Order: sequence, then structure tokens, then C-alpha cells
Amino acid sequence: MQQTVLDRVEPLADGVVSLVLRGADGPLAPWEPGAHVDLTLPNWLIRQYSLCGDPADRETYRVAVRHDRLSRGGSEYLHLFLRAGHRLPVSLPRNNFPLLPAPEYLFLAGGIGITPIVPMLAAAVESGAKATLTYVGRSLPTMPFAGELRAAHGDRVRVHATEEQGRPDFTALAATLSPEALVYCCGPASMLAAAEAAFPAQRLHIERFRPQVKEFAPNTPFEVRCVQSGQTIQVGADESLLDALNHAGFRIPSGCQEGVCGSCEIPLVDGEPEHRDDIGAPPGRMYCCVSRARSAHLAVDL
Repeated sequence: MQQTVLDRVEPLADGVVSLVLRGADGPLAPWEPGAHVDLTLPNWLIRQYSLCGDPADRETYRVAVRHDRLSRGGSEYLHLFLRAGHRLPVSLPRNNFPLLPAPEYLFLAGGIGITPIVPMLAAAVESGAKATLTYVGRSLPTMPFAGELRAAHGDRVRVHATEEQGRPDFTALAATLSPEALVYCCGPASMLAAAEAAFPAQRLHIERFRPQVKEFAPNTPFEVRCVQSGQTIQVGADESLLDALNHAGFRIPSGCQEGVCGSCEIPLVDGEPEHRDDIGAPPGRMYCCVSRARSAHLAVDL
């Protein structure tokens, strides 16, 4: 965990602000385009935000937050109560959406989904690759970074306001790409579904705000042995592994609690997990907020 001080809050678009966080104890941890961090707010909520500043800047992190009045309280608190000078613990950056090398990129962003794409586009252009961005939003005043991106990248950036232009034709865009091009997409579920229908799966990289709707077998109880502590924990059918571990005294960090951020990753020693996350747990790991067990017993390195 890193300690930061909120340096400034800047309006970016209707209902969107930028937070610039300065390291309280020196340089901040390095990161690469696509990375996000967990912010621990003064009201104890933990929320994930994509880093949208300059990876070469080790003094500050920049994130952007849309005010969602139907949220679980994170964006509401940030917009209404957070002020410059607040100290905020920030996790080390994690990257579930890395930018892979390619000679050509198409970036697709919808609304606040532009945040991970901002540094991705800059890195792609700097690499010498052919790179374009189609940025979709309801109207120009609601679209953060639109002016900044057009100023920096010119006609590489296509801003598409749906109130005036309707929805973009992803199938037509797909026809313009070379076979080596990679497509990176972040935005609302409807946009991601359109991208999945238009582009080959092996070339499409997606980051989701919310998990996909999936069908799983009904929850059943299972037992977890914590190897380091020697504790054995019973996980009921009506509770998550995360809740059971926290109730047993383990302090497991968690953010989204929906299987999309990766903050609750734990090491798996034995047993067969049922991975229910949306980002793909690495071998020997699992995300305990949503994932459960296929076997009657699991062993974890806690």
C-alpha cells in the first residue's frame, strides 16, 4: 500500500472529475498502460480506477471518476466530499488489461471507459504502430479527455457522439484492419457485446465494468484449510469465501466484490476451485470474492 495526498481535483466533463494523487513518501510505484489501482476512501470504501496519466511520471497518479448517483457510494463520496489535501492509501498498480506488442491497434472506448485507453493510445503512437481510437459517448460535453486526445493525436482520434451520429458501425471498422491488428475495448456492456460480434476473439481485448451474467450450479458448503495459520474454515452455501476468511480474522483486501478487479487474489495450495471471476485467475491463485470450490476441500496459503 502506498500513501498519497490528493493534489487537486479537476473537472473533465459533465459529471466527471480528474483526481491527481501525489506520493506522500516519495516516488510512486511504476505502472504500464492498462493498469488500475485501489483507492481506500476516508469512508472506508475501496474502489478501483484505471490510471490515465503518464507512466513516466513517478510523482503522481491520475484517475478519472464519473459521478454515478446509483453507485454503492464511492463516486458519490469522491464528487461531494473529497478535497485537495486528503490523504488516500492507494494499492500497488495491477494490470489485467495489458497492451501487447502489435504493428496496428484499434482502440474503442465508451464513456468513462476512455480512462485505460488514454495511456494505451499514447504508448501505441510512441511505439511507431499504426493506432486509431474510436471514442463513443452520448454527447461531447459528457466525454472526458476528448479535447485532450484530439489535440495530442489529431485525426487518429474519432469522437462519436451518439445523440448526433447514432452508434458506430464496428463491422465496417473491422473490415479496415490488417490481420495483425489488435483491438482494445473498454465501455458499457452493450458496446462490448457489439465489439465481440464484430471482431475475432483472438484479436479482441476487453476490460469490463461489470461481470458477465453466467450460470453456475447452486452454491454448496465447502471447507478451507489455511496452511500457514493451521485454521480450518467452513464456508456456508450462503456466504462467499471472502466473507468466511474475513470473519475468521484474515484481512483480505477487496474492492469490486464482483470478480473484475483482482484485489482479493489468494494463493491456492490444493483442491479444485470453481473460478467465477471475469479476468482469469493465474494458475495456483483464485479470487475469493466470487469463486468457490468444486471439491469438498480447498487448501490456501494463508
